Amino acid sequence: MIVGLTGGIGSGKTAAADRFAQAHGIHVVDADAKSRVVVEPGRPALVQIVERFGDAVLLENGTLNRAALRELVFREPQERLWLESLLHPLIRTEIERDLASAKSPYALLVSPLLIESGQYQMTQRIIVVDAPESMQLSRTAERDHVPVEQIHAIMQAQTDREERLSHADDVITNDKDLAALHAQVDRLHERYLVLLSGASE
Repeated sequence: MIVGLTGGIGSGKTAAADRFAQAHGIHVVDADAKSRVVVEPGRPALVQIVERFGDAVLLENGTLNRAALRELVFREPQERLWLESLLHPLIRTEIERDLASAKSPYALLVSPLLIESGQYQMTQRIIVVDAPESMQLSRTAERDHVPVEQIHAIMQAQTDREERLSHADDVITNDKDLAALHAQVDRLHERYLVLLSGASE
């Protein structure tokens, strides 16, 4: 079974995924990490990105300047669509390869764009980590040291909260402390083991 885990920026996806991995030994695949792999130096995708946007999207060491690229594509919706059509199939291939190697009872696919990218089609269940917008803003500003306007722009590009929740099979409400988050993860883990034992009978 593949369980998708998503949530808006600053909602606590990473904290939830870490609990699944560390407390329960669940194989976690991080779509964000895969999105970095496909644009590493020497990969064809990076060559195409530089051909389209120029050397301004490269750092001095030849790696992708993600911040510069993000700024370009958030200004121009057409460019964002071009970039997504290039990267999403490559990211999907990397994700599928990693999921196929999972040895745990089920695997977790963590992706901020699980719904938007269509990656949810690879999953059997979807967890949405939900937090009030004010908390998303304060957590992200503290973590990433970026202006609130930039966080708002990212939130605008993501599916809105109601839409995301409409896809959820399970919801983790992350509006308290880490212990409360962990307790919810632990309950879901037990539920999935029960579901799996039923499926294998």
